[in-house]
Amino acid sequence: MNFSRKELIQTETTMNQMRNSVYGLVRFMEKNRIQEVKEKLRKMGQNIARTYINYWKPTETVTITNIKDVITTIYQKILNSAISIEIDKLKKEIIVKDPKCALCKYHHEDIEIAGCEILIGMVSEFVYLINKDFGEPSFIFLKPSEVKESRTFGSKSCIQVFKYNEGREE
Repeated sequence: MNFSRKELIQTETTMNQMRNSVYGLVRFMEKNRIQEVKEKLRKMGQNIARTYINYWKPTETVTITNIKDVITTIYQKILNSAISIEIDKLKKEIIVKDPKCALCKYHHEDIEIAGCEILIGMVSEFVYLINKDFGEPSFIFLKPSEVKESRTFGSKSCIQVFKYNEGREE
């Protein structure tokens, strides 16, 4: 059966297939001594966002006042996840806690890189793409910082950290 990209993003099987293949990919990359696996996964997430935004966009602009709602909507719509978000204005960090991360459903003892590296690349790129045509100082830009905890490593939740900057891209 052939599906269009628009049809694929409307199904739950897309994320299941991605989750099932991401750890095979990570194992393959490590076995073949591919360098910068984490960065490559984040780049994959950015590429997913560049395609996805052609079919769905949660809002017209993203600012510090609506960033929680935007990220929550992205996680709900794309990943079917209910998350909690904390904003640390001193450190300029956004911390996302996802107890049911779509890409880190299972503990993998032989994996050292979390699947949600893809997600932090995707979410930051999504926010960038939404705001790229606007130059007002109230807009926000995200940069993937780290996956602090992951279900892949046996944690109860995935904790993803983004650095943010208001008004300009760094």
